[in-house]
Amino acid sequence: MSESNSGQGNTDDIASIPDSVDGNWVDTRAPAASRPYLRLSRFDRPIGSWLLLIPCVWALPLAVASNPESRRLEDIWIVFACAIGAVLMRGAGCSWNDFADRKLDAQVRRTRNRPLPAGLVTPNQALAWMVAQALLAFCILLTFNSFAIVVGIASLVPVAFYPFAKRITWWPQIFLGIAFNWGALLAWAAHAGSVSIAPVLLYLSGLFWTLFYDTIYAHQDREDDRVVGIRSTARLLGNYTTRWLFLFAILSIMLMSAAALIALQSSIGYTTRLLAIAGTVAFGAHLMWQLNRLDICDSDLCLNLFRSNRNAGLLPAVFFAVAALVA
Repeated sequence: MSESNSGQGNTDDIASIPDSVDGNWVDTRAPAASRPYLRLSRFDRPIGSWLLLIPCVWALPLAVASNPESRRLEDIWIVFACAIGAVLMRGAGCSWNDFADRKLDAQVRRTRNRPLPAGLVTPNQALAWMVAQALLAFCILLTFNSFAIVVGIASLVPVAFYPFAKRITWWPQIFLGIAFNWGALLAWAAHAGSVSIAPVLLYLSGLFWTLFYDTIYAHQDREDDRVVGIRSTARLLGNYTTRWLFLFAILSIMLMSAAALIALQSSIGYTTRLLAIAGTVAFGAHLMWQLNRLDICDSDLCLNLFRSNRNAGLLPAVFFAVAALVA
């Protein structure tokens, strides 16, 4: 692979990242010079942005349904702001993660073509790109109330620490869950100006969901991680993965159900509560469907099941949104 003196290689020659979406717009339509940065932000793999956004669209409709009189047009902006923020913060987080992991990524088959180990961007360019995305996300955060701004800023702590978790613990997915589900607290705070037990339970539900889906994802790299020395729940749980995933799923479903019931305990009528519980049932059914299909030795299947969690997470979001409308 040829590289220029600036450290940015020929982006037309670099192979697609193995887990990128086939025919994605970055590889097929984006200007060649922009591709390393767009890949650094995972724009060729949108599933991460969805998984970052989904806890937001769980929390906001539940917050609205818990107090129907609080419903206002500003909630529409909260949805759009969370969506844009999810894309930007996922991009910033991935840029930071790849900066911290650039030497490890060069030793793993699935990640060696990422822009930093492939030499398409320099470490300084990656950091500058990270800062640019984070600053744009911060500008959006400033449109929220002061309490939500504090909650949003606090999310930077787990984001900054996550890349190093896999070096010191067998449970890095816990730290990913802490970071990835922060939107449940942020969206609730943006609507209500405070955080109660319901969004905390919803946040914990998302954390166990992250343990579920990211353990499946990590099984793609299990052997490479063993050689390089990267720790993960996939390596830790091994052949007992399915049993643990069942436990993670049950805890996620139970915590989500508790969050919905507590949030809606004062709502008028049973329809709102039934809709919310139906959402958790649909969510649980999807997780059980994934478990039924899972083969941890099939990397392609693990990737497809991981990606299917977008649909799993959107199921309760749709039911919660309808519940908020009829509350």
